[in-house]
Amino acid sequence: MNIAILSRGFKNYSTIRLVEEAKARGHEVQVINYAKCFMTLEQNTPIVNYRGEILTDIDAIVPRISARLTNYGASIVRQFEMQNVFTTTSSISIVRARDKLRSMQLLAKSGVGIPKTVFARETADYEGVLEQVGGAPVIIKVARGTHGTGVVLAETRKAALAVMQAFNVEGVNFLVQEYIAESKGEDIRAFVVNGKVIASMMRKSSDEDFRANLHQGGVGLPVKLTDLERKTAQKAAKTMGLTVSGVDMLRSERGPLVLEVNASPGFGIEKITGRNVAASIIEYTEHSAKTGRRKDKVGA
Repeated sequence: MNIAILSRGFKNYSTIRLVEEAKARGHEVQVINYAKCFMTLEQNTPIVNYRGEILTDIDAIVPRISARLTNYGASIVRQFEMQNVFTTTSSISIVRARDKLRSMQLLAKSGVGIPKTVFARETADYEGVLEQVGGAPVIIKVARGTHGTGVVLAETRKAALAVMQAFNVEGVNFLVQEYIAESKGEDIRAFVVNGKVIASMMRKSSDEDFRANLHQGGVGLPVKLTDLERKTAQKAAKTMGLTVSGVDMLRSERGPLVLEVNASPGFGIEKITGRNVAASIIEYTEHSAKTGRRKDKVGA
């Protein structure tokens, strides 16, 4: 089978591991920098060009699309979908997961537990926003941040008002979220492949930082999920239409609360848990590509 890894980071740990496991299972594999691809649109002839050649004879793709190039990367994935090439992550689910407002709306509608959240842009009713989430302290985020960037813990009412006002001046969409004190700077990452949780870890913030992301210096430890946490992660991934995802959750007094469902989760969890995440993804890819399984319709 000819598998293409869509990635800008040829030396990224996740890309290297996917290539290793694909080769170990006897597949032909190539890494394609999707940012350097261009598409030719013609009636009934979807074409992807890369390095002076038209990409053909690809059986499956594994997208590793960065947040900065979500729309363009998803468009490349969509072009492959038009060719009936199997993809582990559909174009629509990538866009859906990267839109924080849309994803939180979908999770809330499906009954997945989430922290109480208010989205805003140019409102001047800062007091009303704070009241909706129970007052300070609160978490305030830029709507399109990633890896813990653009996230502020406003510990007082005055600080929260100042941050919201600043975001208003900058003209950016932002969200204000209730602070879950009992989480104590810890969250859980559940790695879900084809509806199954294959690895899970607890991430703890370092020093005085409330963010537990490994990209922000957090520390990861293996963790055993409760049945409810496992089912919550599975439901969250299914709601977003993602067959490969990282579901981030907080433990709260009212049960697990989903913070985010990541469409291109990092593979650092392998080093922490000893689980072979890359092999699970390749196994899913080869089985699904052979059986012609599709998880999402183009443009749905």
